[in-house]
Amino acid sequence: MPEISRFYGIVIKMFFDDHNPPHFHAIYGEHEVLIDINTLAVFAGHVPPRALGLVIEWATLHQDELINDWHRAQDHKPLSKIEPLG
Repeated sequence: MPEISRFYGIVIKMFFDDHNPPHFHAIYGEHEVLIDINTLAVFAGHVPPRALGLVIEWATLHQDELINDWHRAQDHKPLSKIEPLG
């Protein structure tokens, strides 16, 4: 699962050929959450509230880039790194 960003101990990753809806994985320590790119809603998992707030803030700033990476992943193309929050 390629890493596309990292900030404040949070790692953002995306799988190739992952299931819909378009989403990304945010990993913070032993916690992981899946976030829908279109709605920025959590649909699986849990991370502490402070980490979730940072992830949502970052995703809001980079939503278009996340959609582009989602399409690249579905086409098995290399993913673009996205600037960290910061």
